[in-house]
This record gives sequence, structure tokens and C-alpha cells, in this order.
Amino acid sequence: MTKSTVCYNSLVNGRSNFFDLQDNQDMAPLADRHNRIATNLRVSVTDVCNLRCLYCMTEKMDFVERSEIMTFDEIVRLVGISVSLGVNKVRLTGGEPLVRKNLPELVENLFAIRGLTDVSLTTNGIGLASQAQKFYDVGLRRINISLDSLSEVKFAQITRRNLLGQVLDGLEEARQVGFDPIKINAVPMRGFTEDEVLDLVEFARNNGYEMRFIEFMPLDADNIWGQEMFIPNTELKDRIGQAFPLQGEEDGRRLHATAKDYWFRDGKGKIGFISSVTEPFCHDCNRVRLTADGKFRNCLFALEETDLLTPLRHGATDLHLADLMRQSVADKAEGHLINSQNYIKPKRNMSMIGG
Repeated sequence: MTKSTVCYNSLVNGRSNFFDLQDNQDMAPLADRHNRIATNLRVSVTDVCNLRCLYCMTEKMDFVERSEIMTFDEIVRLVGISVSLGVNKVRLTGGEPLVRKNLPELVENLFAIRGLTDVSLTTNGIGLASQAQKFYDVGLRRINISLDSLSEVKFAQITRRNLLGQVLDGLEEARQVGFDPIKINAVPMRGFTEDEVLDLVEFARNNGYEMRFIEFMPLDADNIWGQEMFIPNTELKDRIGQAFPLQGEEDGRRLHATAKDYWFRDGKGKIGFISSVTEPFCHDCNRVRLTADGKFRNCLFALEETDLLTPLRHGATDLHLADLMRQSVADKAEGHLINSQNYIKPKRNMSMIGG
């Protein structure tokens, strides 16, 4: 039994009572004023990253002090409380989550939480080649890997690091180990990576990966986002469809899903488009976020966040922390306002919020 498992068991049997909360049928869910209920939690385990992607970070970053980052025990406790309020899915993010030591232990302990039915991971793939089997062995099956270019030169320009080979090695190892599905996330930018789109689609099709294109969002730290660099997914879909014919319903986005999925007519897999800017899915959003320093966010674009880590470390009960989560979700705005003159960019960039 690992040290982390021992700590987890002590939380279940002693200091934390979130299993008792789960048995309390009177606990109100994480509901907002627009009839949405949060069931999907994204947890950032670190704000540190070994890349510096243009659409996410600056070259020089000031990271949160290590003492201010949630421990695994603290993550397990807060996730357990959220599960008692109806959350059933958790995705681990960063920064780059694989820079966090012993992350498979956290995954194993999360899977032990009764009521949590799905745990997944988003990574840039660096370091995955040496850890994929460990994650698989503790139960992880779903993984998303960020990859914007197959060109070493272009990859280095985007990420400001020359590490494409490590990402490709991680992808291949994940496939060999048996992860399914493996999704590749790409953020195209006009005049920069738009010529990579078809190459990425062909690469994904030939290797059994699921390609997903995410619209460039105004959360970058260098403030380069603008209409001159933005590519709507409708344009990408048309271009891809000409080369690789697609089929699927135009309004076929699944309830609470971020992506519209289409299937290749030749049977070689499917592709997804996440159009947060041009086709917001705020009306049925069921997602909330927990930053690496323990701040609870009811929206990726929220201007305010609720500190859970400080009261937790000062002895707050699970009931009090649950109340803080519910109040945050109750205050969730109707939408993100990206396409409105009223849009205000959050103070934190994507890597600090959690990708």
C-alpha cells in the first residue's frame, strides 16, 4: 500500500466525511440559476509546464509557490466533496500534469471514490512514454494529447521548445499500452498553423487517434488573440470535408459535450470540433474547475473564483466546503460573452486556470 493510499484511507475513515455526504440524499446539487447542474470537474494539478505555447503562456512565467499547490490528499478530499454534490467525471489538467511527481497514485486514489465514474487526463505528451503503462495499470483509459504541428520547426515555434519527438513517442506508447480513446487536441491559428490541419487529420486517421480542433480562445498571456489569427471551425470543417468526406448531424452535439463529432465516410474514425467562440455551448455547460492552488471556478472565463484551499487548511468542514462550491455554481453567469463588447478577459491565462 502506498503512502498516498494510506493518507486517502485516513481521509475516508477519519478526517473527511465526504462518503457520509454522499449518503445524505438531502444534499443539494451544484446547480446554477439557469437550470444547469455541474457534474464534470476539471482539476489542475500544477500550473507548471515544460512548454510555452503561444496561445497559452508567455516565455517567462511566474509559477505559484509549491507550498500553495494542493497536495494529493487535498485534491482527493475536494473531489470527494464535489462527488457528494453530483460530480461524476474528473479530468486532470495543468499546466502540464505529468511534471507532477507520482501522478498515477493520485489517479488510483480518485478511482477509489465511490460515485466517480470517469477519470481522464489532458497532457502535452512529454514524459508520457515512460508513464503510460503506470497510468493504465491504475485504471486510466481516456487521454487527450495536445499537438499542433508535425513539423519540428513549426512545433518549436509554437511551443518555444524543441520537443516534438517526445510528444510523438508518448502518443505511440499510449497506443501500444492500450489507451482508448486517444484524442489529439490542436488549436489552429491563421497564418501560422492553418496549413497543418490536413496533415494532422491524416496522421490521426492513420494511427487510430481521434482528431479534435479547438478554436483559439482569448486566454493567452501574450495577448495575441484577435480576428486576424482566429479560424472558425466551420472553415476547418469545410476544408477537411473536401479532403476527407464527413458525415454527421449538423446539430448533433451531444448534451453537455464540448465537441461536435463527425465520422469519416470511409470508416476511418471520427473528428471533433470544439467551437467555444463561434458556437458557445454555455446553455448546457456542466463543467466547473479547480485550479492547482485550490481556487474553485464556475466557468473557464469567470472573473471571480472561490478559495477552497485556505479554509480547508484552516479546518473547514466538508459541509462548509460543499456550501462554498454550491454558492460559486449558483453565481455562474449565463454565458462567457466572448463575442460581446462586454467581454472582460480573466486575469489568469489558460495555464494558470487549467487547460
